[in-house]
Amino acid sequence: QVQLVESGGGLVQPGGSLRLSCEASGSILSFNHMGWYRQAPGKQRELVAVITNGGSTNYGDSVKGRFTISRDNAKNTVYLQMNSLKPEDTAVYYCNAVAVAPPANRVDSWGKGTLVTVSS
Repeated sequence: QVQLVESGGGLVQPGGSLRLSCEASGSILSFNHMGWYRQAPGKQRELVAVITNGGSTNYGDSVKGRFTISRDNAKNTVYLQMNSLKPEDTAVYYCNAVAVAPPANRVDSWGKGTLVTVSS
């Protein structure tokens, strides 16, 4: 019902920047929230950032002050601007969206992930 496609991952040097995008498609009426999670090898998936329908944001402690989440409602797209990247930011980044997608009142969807590698 809701499909999410991430893009923008890749290899970047420490201190560099990347911008991830996630475009949602399907029979979407509205979003409750959209966000980004990440999973590093051998670790559990963790919250990176989330943005609500009203525009409120929340960030994981390890990315506060370095990452910024934003959204373009007209394009059903959420972005993650990542600055001052560190090797410990290396992970697969997953887009998540909780949406109202008729006939379902609540659909929790995940993208397939995009790999971000921070290395010199």
